[in-house]
Amino acid sequence: MAEDVSFTAELKDAIAPRTVLLVLGVLALQLGFVASYVGAFHHPTAHDLRVGIVGPSSITARVEQQLKDSVGDEVSVTRLQQRATAVEQIRQDRLHAALVVDSGGTTDELLVASGGGSSLVSAVQQAAEQAEAEQQRSLTTTDLVPLQSGDARGLSGFYLTIGWLVGGYLMASLLGVARGSRPANPRRAVIRLLAQLPYAAAAGLGGALVVDQWLGALTGHFWALAGTGTLLVLAAATVTTALQVLCGTLGIGLAVLVFVVLGNPSAGGAFGWPLLPWLWRTIGPWLPNGAGTEALRRTVYFAGRDAGGYLLVIALWAAVGVVVTLAVSRWRHSREAVAA
Repeated sequence: MAEDVSFTAELKDAIAPRTVLLVLGVLALQLGFVASYVGAFHHPTAHDLRVGIVGPSSITARVEQQLKDSVGDEVSVTRLQQRATAVEQIRQDRLHAALVVDSGGTTDELLVASGGGSSLVSAVQQAAEQAEAEQQRSLTTTDLVPLQSGDARGLSGFYLTIGWLVGGYLMASLLGVARGSRPANPRRAVIRLLAQLPYAAAAGLGGALVVDQWLGALTGHFWALAGTGTLLVLAAATVTTALQVLCGTLGIGLAVLVFVVLGNPSAGGAFGWPLLPWLWRTIGPWLPNGAGTEALRRTVYFAGRDAGGYLLVIALWAAVGVVVTLAVSRWRHSREAVAA
């Protein structure tokens, strides 16, 4: 007859201390997820809004002051001489909006670019309407960079970026789970990295096919979308591989921390960077999520202006992932060879 085993001994055998630590790590990620998303989105407030104003100073001075009273010091107002200048600067994404004051009447025009973010348009429009109402003036809105018909609220690029990043870190995680988080030697590390190339290319091409050819959400820039997607998938995959080489299974959790807990709410998708709290609007442009979302936005709506800088950020993440993976794999292999 089998000898009775105490409950404590059974518990220790069933749930190893390492498992407890991993569960605590999952709990920390879960709470971090809640804190990050709610912290970013629960109270959107304007920061560094760039607004132009056109018209005679006798009227614009009062409207400008009312606009600052409505939004606060976080609005930067630039006085312009001509409507055409305001139009050009909005289409080049130098201004978020511009108010053209009618000197001969009481109905002014607000120039916006919903392609730069519908949340920004809503914030500026609300502030402008309040400022105009205080001066007994009314407002009409002209959208100079309208959203494509299939891109409701301008969120397609954001969700596309998330999809590519999720695929990248899941692919790298599965490779780690299937064959060990840490490659057995530097050659295995190279093979694992090379295996990510065709997957990234297929994912980039597939994502572009879905949003452009199939759904018609983001059209007219197929190869630019495919190339950006390939780069995003590579960044997520190589960084996840590097984190696994450094930290083993824990590296998967760290990848989730970077790409999900911190990356998604700071990407400028649901709310543009000028509406996010300091932490999220600061880190957003430097994480692949934000860089990818903004690169796609500028490619589709602003003729690619400044998209190259965001693509460079993504490429640097991918390069760091490759370098760390190869360097740490070589170091671990050398140390194990010496120990043997």
